[in-house]
Amino acid sequence: MRKIYLATDSRARKELFKLFGLKFKVLSSRIKERRRRGNLSYAALAKSNALAKAKDVAKRVRGGVIIAADTIVVAGAKVFGKPKNLKEARVMLKKLSRRTQWLYTGIAVIDKDKNKTLACSEKTKIYMDKLSDEEINNYFAQVSPLDKAGSFDIQGKGAFFIRRIEGCFYNVVGLPLRSLYLMLKKLDIKILMFACCLLSIASGLVLSGCSTEYNIATGQQESFYYSTDKEIQIGRSIVKEVEAEYKPAEDPLVQKRVEDIGRKIAAVCDRKEIDYFFKVLDDEEVNAFSLPGGFVYVNKGLVDKVANDDELACVLAHEVAHIVARHSIKKLQAMMGYSILRVLVAAVPQSGEVGTAADAAFTEILLGYSREDELLADRLASRYAKLSGYNPHAMIDFLKKLQEINRNKPLRPKTYFKTHPYVPDRIRVVKQELGEKIDFSDYINIEEGKQGQ
Repeated sequence: MRKIYLATDSRARKELFKLFGLKFKVLSSRIKERRRRGNLSYAALAKSNALAKAKDVAKRVRGGVIIAADTIVVAGAKVFGKPKNLKEARVMLKKLSRRTQWLYTGIAVIDKDKNKTLACSEKTKIYMDKLSDEEINNYFAQVSPLDKAGSFDIQGKGAFFIRRIEGCFYNVVGLPLRSLYLMLKKLDIKILMFACCLLSIASGLVLSGCSTEYNIATGQQESFYYSTDKEIQIGRSIVKEVEAEYKPAEDPLVQKRVEDIGRKIAAVCDRKEIDYFFKVLDDEEVNAFSLPGGFVYVNKGLVDKVANDDELACVLAHEVAHIVARHSIKKLQAMMGYSILRVLVAAVPQSGEVGTAADAAFTEILLGYSREDELLADRLASRYAKLSGYNPHAMIDFLKKLQEINRNKPLRPKTYFKTHPYVPDRIRVVKQELGEKIDFSDYINIEEGKQGQ
């Protein structure tokens, strides 16, 4: 294994780099970063600083791979780096909290053995809450800003006042992992990526209690950074946002019908350590969704479309299956570490952040799961429907109906199966689960299915 040198003293970057599974030595650069860009673009300035750091370290070693990075924050036309002292840090953070900002990280990799150099940059847009002097002082009392570009850390307590970002989360931490991974891959440096690596550093720095469990739904050992209790807590936070936006259906008989069927499904599912809640929303969209911790919602528009209890049971079973497999919590772990932290904070009474965080998490869930997650939910739904006494073939009937509904209307931003696999593909998976014969039409119709999505 060739020697790897990381040209940084940044604790966050060192922790992030550990995700690659490579042994490395820290050898800090003695280069002073430029903050005046001259004719350079902001991206080029960050990249130039990173390259200068890498070259400085490369002069001091005989061989190996040197990796360096530099982060700058830009608001208006001003470039912000690391503050020199607390006074400058206060002024810096006050200015940044009043406007939208761009964060640029430059990365440079020098392979001295092969005489190759690669450099790139990544940018992320940051929306920050307006901070008072008291909030800034309280933050600095707990976190040193002197080693942080812009005086804040998104992976730590700084997450509390980051409203949202557009772009790579890890770029804001200081090391965009995907960009670095692609650069190392070009240099043929073997990377050992760990499962769930997209959030492990954020969890390692700001959360605790990571556990590895056998997931009976997926049949695999999986890592979770949130206990069942925390998952339920997250779900309840999002529930508040959902029920503030959508009205419950007024018909108590419809609500009782869904609850009765839902309880039968929950009684036979593979995850019984949580309570399940089923509620009908007064919305005509043919839609259903589940939240972390056992919360299932069905729109009245969907209830009106099902032909019988068997079809409704299959829909509810599909959503329960997502909860059993913990698909939503895994998706949020992987994609929304900073927002999930704020959702957890929202459980604290009088927290003003619940709306933004919960709404962001809810939107992320509605955007859909991966193709593999959806197909697994279909398989489990067929199994649970059968075990609870309903006809699992009704899943196929409902999928065909859904396909026809989608063909006859334009797509909307939050449509139930918007990002699901093509319907014929889902029907094929259900047939396989039920042991039914797969015929030629289950494959030939896939192109037809694309038109209906």
